[in-house]
Amino acid sequence: MKRIVFLVFFILLVKVAFAQNYNFLKAEDFKKWVDSGKKIHIVDVQRDEDFRKKHIKGSIGTDAYPVKTEQDKVKLDKVISRVKNDNLDIVIVCPRGGGAAKNAFDYLKSKGINEKRLYILEGGIKGFPYKEMCQN
Repeated sequence: MKRIVFLVFFILLVKVAFAQNYNFLKAEDFKKWVDSGKKIHIVDVQRDEDFRKKHIKGSIGTDAYPVKTEQDKVKLDKVISRVKNDNLDIVIVCPRGGGAAKNAFDYLKSKGINEKRLYILEGGIKGFPYKEMCQN
């Protein structure tokens, strides 16, 4: 029994030690940033057809979803040239604020973007409650 408890504890410890840290941004905090006039980059990784249906005004559409393949990731390269040479924060938007946003976060970080500038919008565009900030 002690071995099982130790093994479970060890596995959890290793999992926590190797877990990626992501900066998540609540929708209400994002709205406060925008309302206060804070300049930011909004990078949307939704597929083009979903982006056309609904996206946050001022966001950069990339059609990079799900940001798993090299072909997907290359679509983010156009964003890198726009955001790399300033210090503005970057908010990544995906359909639900999950895997694709994390993949984009990791890719942008691997290309030299400081992770302190990178944020993932919690809940993604589907969980974003501020319709007045969206464009259809």
